Amino acid sequence: MSVSRSRALARARREVVVVEAEDAIGTGVSSRNSEVIHAGIYYPTGLAKTRLCVEGKAMLYRFCREYGVPHRRSGKLIVAADESEIAKLAALEAQAKANGVDDLLRLSGAEARALEPALRANRALLSPSTGIVDSHALMLALKGDAEAHGAMIALATPVVSGRAHGEGVTIETGGAEPMRFTATLVVNAAGLNAQAVARAIDGLPADKIPPLFLAKGNYFSLTVRSPFSRLIYCRR
Repeated sequence: MSVSRSRALARARREVVVVEAEDAIGTGVSSRNSEVIHAGIYYPTGLAKTRLCVEGKAMLYRFCREYGVPHRRSGKLIVAADESEIAKLAALEAQAKANGVDDLLRLSGAEARALEPALRANRALLSPSTGIVDSHALMLALKGDAEAHGAMIALATPVVSGRAHGEGVTIETGGAEPMRFTATLVVNAAGLNAQAVARAIDGLPADKIPPLFLAKGNYFSLTVRSPFSRLIYCRR
């Protein structure tokens, strides 16, 4: 999400220019996420991703409150549907504690059903700090704060080429008003196009550009109102 990085740099009093290929922010992978505020339960212990998820969760809730971004600390139930899945819940609880997530609660099947009567569960873990957020409102809030601190956002301005050199990286853009500028720091946040943007910059070693791996996710919609008020995950 390029607007979050631009906001951080602008707040650090850096001169920031965001070049966005589309005519609006957040039309790519940022608009295709589950909108879940994750607690940091599942990632392997010790990774920067794990630490940043746990720390970032608290920061995100704070930002949403301060900037009026719609969100809800809904909580999440991780369910063992039968006896064979109980050991997996125990392993997951241990993983969460090792990651610094110390608010998980063990629930019996009856306790889980008391919270969610439509649920079939033998046991469950309750993650009270898991939540949901309006990702589009979040991106708009980040964009507004970045611009308030001096960031310039150029829409419909795709990167067409670049050159890495001793002074930084010179970027050439397309669009109705092409630009050419040199930056000491370039953040490539182009989502699925990140590899193509990197390959367009002369001087970047090809072996430093990671391969692109695509994965397909499926979302389903209900034709009736959801019977659940919390997120429900099955541990299988």
